[in-house]
Amino acid sequence: MSFASNLTRICTACVTLFIVAFAVPAFAMSEGCSGDCASCHSITLQEASTLLKAIGPVKDVKPAPVRGLYEVTFEQAGQSGVAYIDYGKKHIIAGQVFDIASRQPVGGAAQQAKKVERKERLDPASLSTDHALVMGNPKGKKKLFVFTDPECPYCAKAHAELKKLAALEPDLAIYIKLYPLKMHPKAYDKSRVILARGSLDLLDKSFAGDQLPAATDKDARKPVEETIKFAEANGLLSTPTLVLPDGRIMVGYKDAKAMQELLR
Repeated sequence: MSFASNLTRICTACVTLFIVAFAVPAFAMSEGCSGDCASCHSITLQEASTLLKAIGPVKDVKPAPVRGLYEVTFEQAGQSGVAYIDYGKKHIIAGQVFDIASRQPVGGAAQQAKKVERKERLDPASLSTDHALVMGNPKGKKKLFVFTDPECPYCAKAHAELKKLAALEPDLAIYIKLYPLKMHPKAYDKSRVILARGSLDLLDKSFAGDQLPAATDKDARKPVEETIKFAEANGLLSTPTLVLPDGRIMVGYKDAKAMQELLR
């Protein structure tokens, strides 16, 4: 399994944040420091809960397998996630921590990733067009499924390219499944609102950074939950993710021409 394939359910734009965060030099020990970071730095469950109140309830916090970070387990929309907070308590890092020598993930996020089998291909018959926005030709013989997060910057770029692809491929139906990631705390309610109204315009507004109507009880959770459940059960952990007509899974941003070639 490759280094990249071990990254757990993470917006591809946020991988860069993870890499940059761990590219800095290791912490230099101050004079008299014992090397036991816990003796100088600490965080309580209540503190972590306050810091991450906009993301979800914090269930556990402990020293991370990397010096300088706390590992936090939290819940969002009924799902469990793992993130990391720096000792300065100013930044949150999404993703996994890797051991350089073995290139294997360590820590709580690694344990979660082991529960999910990643796939290279899906049975096209397993993909439902329910709870999807449709772009292109609704009666098209070719079907492309796109799992996207309304707050993911790479999804926004991919969305613009999908419009170009629809113009290039008149026999293509593009089914957009809204898949809010845990690291984007507003994406879940935005997905509810967009799907309840079946509105590509609202998805465009979300990608543009415009404010959407607030979610209410009329904006069902079930359609979003079903997409999350399907994606996680089938190892679709990143956005944007394409599922081609033959079931092949392609992760990450691609321009219209590249997507057109994949459809050949």
